Amino acid sequence: MVMGSIPQQVDVAVVGAGVGGYVAAIRAAQMGASVALVEKEKLGGHCLNYACIPSKTLIKISDIFYEATHSDKFGISGTASLDSKKMYDWRMSASKKLEDGVGFLCKSYGIDVFKDEAAFMSSNTLNLMTNGMTLEFKKAVIATGSEPIALKGFEFGGTVIDYKQALMLDKVPRSMAIIGAGYVAVEIGTLYAKLGCKVSIIARSDVLSHFDADAVALVKKHLSAFGVEVCTGVTPASHDSGSVTLSDGRKLDAELIVVAVGLRPYTDNLGLERTMVQKDDKGFIQVDRSMRTADQGIFAVGDVIGEPMLAHKAIRQGVVAAEAALGKSSSFDNIVIPAVIFSDPEVAVAGSVEPADGITVTKFPLTALGRSIALDRKDGFVKVASTADGMVKGVEIVSDEASSMISEAALAIEMGATLEDLAITIHPHPTYSEAVQEAAEAALGAPIHFFYGKKK
Repeated sequence: MVMGSIPQQVDVAVVGAGVGGYVAAIRAAQMGASVALVEKEKLGGHCLNYACIPSKTLIKISDIFYEATHSDKFGISGTASLDSKKMYDWRMSASKKLEDGVGFLCKSYGIDVFKDEAAFMSSNTLNLMTNGMTLEFKKAVIATGSEPIALKGFEFGGTVIDYKQALMLDKVPRSMAIIGAGYVAVEIGTLYAKLGCKVSIIARSDVLSHFDADAVALVKKHLSAFGVEVCTGVTPASHDSGSVTLSDGRKLDAELIVVAVGLRPYTDNLGLERTMVQKDDKGFIQVDRSMRTADQGIFAVGDVIGEPMLAHKAIRQGVVAAEAALGKSSSFDNIVIPAVIFSDPEVAVAGSVEPADGITVTKFPLTALGRSIALDRKDGFVKVASTADGMVKGVEIVSDEASSMISEAALAIEMGATLEDLAITIHPHPTYSEAVQEAAEAALGAPIHFFYGKKK
């Protein structure tokens, strides 16, 4: 499908219409450039269609269903039924609305969209594989993203699926084994367990091993409460119809097996060998802080350039790449990239809360927060890491709504805010966000709603 006229030459060609790619295309068009956007599948890429939006949609549905059947303490009793087909339809409709929205924006900005697969023929030409058209460009942005890594002995097919397929199910399986221990495994495991599926997570070491131990302990506590079996220190050995056998001999029920062991950059058949673009030993495209590759006219953003593979990182990089490509002094110089796990409770981090020389870490528990007590959501905390002169260096939030609250922390670190800045900022009451203020007050030695055993 082509929107608008078909150009033979453009100022900027963008390969890949995920969040990094379409953002780059829109920003370039806003700056007056002629833009072509090439995408072989759907506008919005994995984020809008197969990952971020679908997973968060299903997580919300699972939360509603679980609360409806576990609210006796609030005086709510009864039963609830789940219509899996309606759930699937809603999940698909949310993605479709966003995909259509991206299409509308591209049309509004005069961006020519090609549903095709592109390959570089040189440092300034692309071949569109389906229609055979040659597209000449002055600058290009590669935003082809990543794809799930397969696991030997558990290749995709039949009952072995990837995370995208796990978010496309139109019925809830009776049982599911998830191979992997990162945020994808935890999010998918939590949502399906809440919907009544028997879930097992198979982890070589431990779940969320790169996150703070206090946060991981709470997430694991809740996974257990939802009936998720976390099998640590083992690997999957084999599988047959309906089960997985572990390296220690145990067998797990598994109507479906989800392999979620990581992602690899998607650069297959891009023709990069016909350019000067360089990749590292893991296959990621190498770029500078302006997102420029070794080929001065070609830029790259998002998952294809490496960790962290986060949509919001790709969005920022898309803006930088478009601006730099068109001559503006623009650089990806952000101090922090917030990370969020949409677990139960949510975990969000900006900066680091690991103890270090010259860094003090202070923890405020949600057991002392009015909102948490009222809603019986007391499992959680806010940690603040700060220097001796009160500069905020890291914040971790384990709480409902942590995904929204972490932006305050990211802004504080980017702007060089102090503990006092956070402490004297009035936070609305009663909200979870007050826990950030309380943590800052505690770090200053003057907490109001929690007694640390000291008097000033």
